[in-house]
This record gives sequence, C-alpha cells and structure tokens, in this order.
Amino acid sequence: MNPLDFLLWVAFPYAAMAVFVVGHLLRYRHDQFGWTSRSSQTYENRLLRWGSPMFHYGILMVLGGHIVGLLVPKEWLEFFGVTEEIYHVGATSLGSVAAALTLAGLAILIYRRRLNTRVLLATTVMDKIMYLLLGATLLFGTVATVLFQVFGAGYDYRGSISPWVRGLLSAQPDPALMSDVPLFFQLHVLSATLLFLLWPFTRLVHVFSAPLAYFVRPYIVYRSRDGHRGSGSRKARRGWEKSELPASARDREATRR
Repeated sequence: MNPLDFLLWVAFPYAAMAVFVVGHLLRYRHDQFGWTSRSSQTYENRLLRWGSPMFHYGILMVLGGHIVGLLVPKEWLEFFGVTEEIYHVGATSLGSVAAALTLAGLAILIYRRRLNTRVLLATTVMDKIMYLLLGATLLFGTVATVLFQVFGAGYDYRGSISPWVRGLLSAQPDPALMSDVPLFFQLHVLSATLLFLLWPFTRLVHVFSAPLAYFVRPYIVYRSRDGHRGSGSRKARRGWEKSELPASARDREATRR
C-alpha cells in the first residue's frame, strides 16, 4: 500500500471523523454560548435577504445529491428503474443548478461581509477560514462536474469514490479506490474532509441546532393582572378562562406585595 494513499484516504478521513464527533461534544459541553451562527442581520439585511436563502436552499440540494450519489449503491437505484443514463442526466442537471445557486449565494454573503464595515468587524478568523474552505470545496466540485460530466465523457464516481466512502463508514477502507480518481475530484474530497475537520470550531455548528423541541415543548401559561387593578379598571375580555394559582403560590405572591 502506498504510504501517501494511506495517509490521504484512510488516516486523514478517520482523523477528521474523530475530531468532528469529539469536537462537537466538547464544544456543546463547554461553549454553549458560542454555539451560534453569530447572526449579523441587524447590521445589514438587504443582501442577506437574497444571499442567505440562495445559499441554504442550494446547499441542501447539494447535500441531498451527495447522500444519494455516495451512500446509495447504483444497484439499488437500478432495481427501482433508475438507469445509469437517467441518473447521469438528473445528477448533472440538478447538481449544476444546485452548485450555481449555492455559489451565487455564497458570493453574495462574502461580498456583503467585505462591503459592510460592521459585518466585517463581526467576522472572526475562523469565519474567514470557513468561507475559504467552503468556497474551495464547492469550486472544486463544480469544476470537476463541468469538466467531466458536462463537457467531458463523464466519470463514474459511483464506482470509485462512492464505495470508498461506504468502506470508510463500514470500517473497511480501501485507499486504492481513490488512486486513479481525477485530480479535481480528489481536491474536492480533500477540501471537504478538511472542512469537516474544522467544522466543530466554526459557526457551522448551528446546523445541529434545529428547533425540533419547539413542537413538543409545554404550553406557556400567562396570568392576567386585571384582578390586581383598582375598581376603575376595565372589564375582563372574553377569551381563555383565568388560571388560579395554587394556595402556596398565592401566599408567596401576597408576601412579596
């Protein structure tokens, strides 16, 4: 086994996986106040209103395409009637739209940070590194798609990169699968791996903060203060029935007054 292949396609990815998992756990435990996207909407909203939806919807499309292309074997798709030609046309057309949307949104967001002084001052060093790696990963992937899938004869990454990824996840890595992969695909994979390595230390942690608890959180009960007003106060409006405080709570309330 080539030592460089082992370093790039086995050791480096597993190191990135370990840092990704452990880094998120440690940061959530010790830096919950820093677990945020560091919103700058109050500084500038016009460009953000365009760039943010374009980037986020585009990156979701990119992520969905990568999940299907890398984690779902081609035999499974063929079983459901998705031939190689159908997959190639769909992945190339939808992938190009997703890449264009994501890159355009990212360009607007970066331009906004350079244009607005207050937004720029709120940009950390890790933000700049994150934008650089994210842009490089998207750019390498887009160039590889354009050169090989759009204008070239096509490259079957589902026969090399996809089984390599699945081998890593199943603890059966095979670095030989990546040795003959075209350069821009290799750069795309390496830059993405480095991005995952640094992910826990950037604002990207906010993607794991989806407000799912909102759907199961208990109701918030508000207590009207109309009963404590003078005789000239207005009549209570129709609506929810007033909630009565328990006796212990009323005693504490009377003590405070």
